[in-house]
Parts: sequence; structure tokens; C-alpha cells
Amino acid sequence: MEKDFLLVLFYSASGSVRHLAHAIADGAEETGINVKIRTVPKVSANLEKTEATVPEKDEIYCTKDDLINCGGIAIGSPTRFGSMAAPLKHFLDSTGDLWATNVLENKPGIPFTSTGSMHGGQEITLFNIITYMFHHGMIVCGTPYSFEELNKSKSGGTPYGPSHVESFNRSNELTNDEYEIAKKSGKRLADLMSKINANN
Repeated sequence: MEKDFLLVLFYSASGSVRHLAHAIADGAEETGINVKIRTVPKVSANLEKTEATVPEKDEIYCTKDDLINCGGIAIGSPTRFGSMAAPLKHFLDSTGDLWATNVLENKPGIPFTSTGSMHGGQEITLFNIITYMFHHGMIVCGTPYSFEELNKSKSGGTPYGPSHVESFNRSNELTNDEYEIAKKSGKRLADLMSKINANN
């Protein structure tokens, strides 16, 4: 199968990371590339009940085939005490078989995140996701300072990936700078994906 789509994979509790995911998709779609936005189910301590196979609304759940067949991946999670959220980690931890067969190797990717406060662990969470990408042999793309919004943002936005700070505007809605950083990151990732896949 031709790897002609960008996968935007995320988990979101309050909606902030979901907004970032869609902003990244907006930028990627400007290049004419296909985008698939996917999420993961919650995890529960109640072992007698599991999440439905298909969500009742919004994005559908990611499958390993989505990971295998995409040409690039953006992965996002809210910060939980300086780490990615358990539902996303649970899903990513299940991809050992993909690691063993190197199927994600050379796919470009970016991380993205959201925190409740300015110094709530954004960069550590982004590095959690980046570490996962490195272990799979992916090509990690940062957020360059040529994005003018990165130089003036007073809330989210890092050189390691797009982000949002909820306490800045007391909302899960992105600021204009946060949106533009995420959108431009999605466009850049799509452009890099096209160049990499054109040479394979």
C-alpha cells in the first residue's frame, strides 16, 4: 500500500490536544496530502468493562495498520505529572511487534502536548513522545524558529513540538500563536513526508 497519508494520533481529556491535532491537520491538508486523525480509548481500573470498539462520536480509534500504512505521524498527549497520559502510553506500549519489524523506521514525526500551567512539564512530555519515536527509528522533526509565532508566543509553543497552555487563556481553545505554530508544523511535516517518500 502506498504510504500517502499523514496520521495524527492523539489522546485528549479536556479538548486542548484535540484542537492541536486538528490545527496540525489543517496545515498538512494545505499541501494536498491526505490526513487521518485518530485517537485511543481511555484505560480503566475496572477490568469487567472495556471501552467500546468504536467511539460513539468524534475520531475513531487508531489501529496498528494506521501506523504501518501512514507516511508520517504526529503524536499528541496531555501532560500527566511530566509524562504522557496513560491511554496513549498504553497504546504505544502495545507496538512492540512493530518495533521488532522496523515498520516505522524512517517515517517523519512530531510530538505535541498541552498542560494546565506554563511550567507543567510540556518539554518532558514531548521528550517522552520523541523517545518513543527514536526507538522506532523515526525521523523527528522539531518546530523551527523560522515560525515567527514561536518567537513571540507567551503561552504554548516549543522548538520540540507544538503545545498549548490552558491557564494562559483559561480555556482549551488555542491562542492564535499556538494555532499557527501547530498548523505550520503540520504543513512542514507533510512537506517532509512527501520528500522522504518520493525518494523511497
